[in-house]
Amino acid sequence: MTILADARNLADAYAVMLQPLCRQWQLPRTAVDILLFLANNPGSDTATDIVKQRGIKPNLVSMHVERLVNEGYLLREAIPGDRRKVRLQCTDRAQPVITQGRNIQERFIRALTGNIDAQSMQIFQTVMQQILQNAAHILQESAATSKNGKDDRA
Repeated sequence: MTILADARNLADAYAVMLQPLCRQWQLPRTAVDILLFLANNPGSDTATDIVKQRGIKPNLVSMHVERLVNEGYLLREAIPGDRRKVRLQCTDRAQPVITQGRNIQERFIRALTGNIDAQSMQIFQTVMQQILQNAAHILQESAATSKNGKDDRA
């Protein structure tokens, strides 16, 4: 089973589909990913959210957020009660990029699932849900082991 290699191939195919959008708007893919993440995940609107949920390194998030702010695609807004946190908000200038990006995401999903019947899709979704639950369990066990000071290295 080549789950990790297959996941990389899916990510590469998605990147290929995003390339024309990135070229059109002269934005790096990570910057487009940040805009789409913020638009598609209301309530997950901080740099920390992007780092944790998208797995983008903090220094890259910081660099691209700075560029997006400077170019007018994002606004920073202080979060009341926590001066260390800043909410990121997409501007009107970002909306065409977001709209085109969402269209690409929809086309990508249709391209991936186009020849799959409804019953097979249901089975796939059920299996993926179980795989993701298993992965979450592995992470929970690892966190508990780390918290208890236990380490499985000899």
